[in-house]
Amino acid sequence: MNVIWRTLLTIWRAKVLLRRGGRIDPVSIGRVRLRTMPTDLDLLGHMNNGRYASLFDLGRFDLLIRTGIWDVLNAKGWYAVVASETITFRKSLELWQRFTVESRLLGHDDRSVYMMHRAVVGGEVYAEMIVRARFLRRTGGIVPHDELFEALHRPDDLPPLAPWISEWAAGSALPSTRVSAPSVWG
Repeated sequence: MNVIWRTLLTIWRAKVLLRRGGRIDPVSIGRVRLRTMPTDLDLLGHMNNGRYASLFDLGRFDLLIRTGIWDVLNAKGWYAVVASETITFRKSLELWQRFTVESRLLGHDDRSVYMMHRAVVGGEVYAEMIVRARFLRRTGGIVPHDELFEALHRPDDLPPLAPWISEWAAGSALPSTRVSAPSVWG
């Protein structure tokens, strides 16, 4: 809840930029400038590892709004959900430190869309997260990519996925919700 003000400000800013400059290309790099706040810190005095995902959501909102995908999703009754994510940390973000969340669509496979988020200070990557997301219908079911691109009035021109991303997705996948997934430790 304590990220709500930054979320509302990010959404407002993205909508203003969309109105002023029009849609950006889906493979553009979105940038949201932030500062590490006291509520972002852990007991060691640097950004809490769990906070990164919440702040990277801001980059996702910004990019979805500024590419026009957000409006299409809302009009169609679709929404995006994160299916999996992995983050790698390189350097700590300290109190009051300015940083930029950079976000970019990487591509898709037959079921999911992949994004990369980075926390960047002075051009240097401090943390990087890859996200696998799906577009779902509020009425149930997954939105096929051909239907998504048709609704966006765009060709499917996202670049092919790098092989390591496909390997990561396969290696980190849990069983389908249609089958049992008991918690058994080996």
